[in-house]
Amino acid sequence: MATKRAAAKRTPSRRTPVAHGLTETQRLRRIVQSFSKISVLVVADMIADEFVSGEIARVSREAPVLILRHRERTLVPGGGANAVMNLAALGVTALPVGLVGDDEAGRSLLQIFRRQKISVSGISRIKGYTTTTKTRVLAFSAHSSRQQVVRIDRECEALSDSHPALLELVNSAREYAPAADAVLLSDYGYGAVTPRIYNLIRARGVLGETPVTLDSRYRLLEYDGITAATPNEGEVEESLGVSIGDDRARLLEAGAELLRQMRLEALVITRGGDGMMTFERRETPVEIPIFGANQVVDVTGAGDTVIATYTAALAAGASNYEAAKLANYAGGLVVMKRGTATISQGELLAVLAD
Repeated sequence: MATKRAAAKRTPSRRTPVAHGLTETQRLRRIVQSFSKISVLVVADMIADEFVSGEIARVSREAPVLILRHRERTLVPGGGANAVMNLAALGVTALPVGLVGDDEAGRSLLQIFRRQKISVSGISRIKGYTTTTKTRVLAFSAHSSRQQVVRIDRECEALSDSHPALLELVNSAREYAPAADAVLLSDYGYGAVTPRIYNLIRARGVLGETPVTLDSRYRLLEYDGITAATPNEGEVEESLGVSIGDDRARLLEAGAELLRQMRLEALVITRGGDGMMTFERRETPVEIPIFGANQVVDVTGAGDTVIATYTAALAAGASNYEAAKLANYAGGLVVMKRGTATISQGELLAVLAD
């Protein structure tokens, strides 16, 4: 607990406005260079992404399936834990709060965080609790790249609202809050971050004017008091019960409606190969084209990279557009990497240098 208390007592840097009179690229570079001066509180569903790779040996006689000769197994932080890793890779001080089980996956996540100098005092380890683990089986041959053939999910049981671990989670977040320049909520639906938990964290004005960003898979409209959200197009369609497709007018209507219903200051809708669309109160929506090559290698965890970069930029004093632009660059870079990956501060600066 000593690490957490020290972080909470530290005088926060708070956001420093980026100097005017600079070109857009110069402003973006200044924002990225200031990432090492900021801290972000991340309340998240901690997920382990496991990748099991095997070389195709033959077709089984037992069933029409491939037999793979095992070659490699890796486990990396996924979901909200991946957002934490992306913040750390960008040079941000990440303050994660969440739950893991007292199992191999949970222990591995904590070890990875420790190796990256990320505080783990805000993460509760629960005996008998299953750390959510997504196992992707990848097949390859001597003349082909690795392709995912199946995914197996091991999911935790939902904790009751009165479970002591949830109270500890709320207290951890409230202790970290004074040190945070922004708060990132990564809700994958596994119970560590919910509208109720968020309301308990922010009770009595604990968060003050600190910007809060949200990435919620299933319940966007249930949150209140959020600064900005970064849903993908499918999540927007599901939340509002609409179909957008290639209809730009419907996209604009949906964005304006979500902005209104959630009472957001800003909204970024990610659209895969079609880039992003940003919305702000009393501002004209802005379209940001996709960055990078059209041939995507792997989209696993790209949304975590986007919200991590976007949140870091807001914490550093960026405008909504500037934050979205940087998130678009980061997202374009990360989908060119295999598996659950991160983007470093150096990679983002190299893109801006070009």
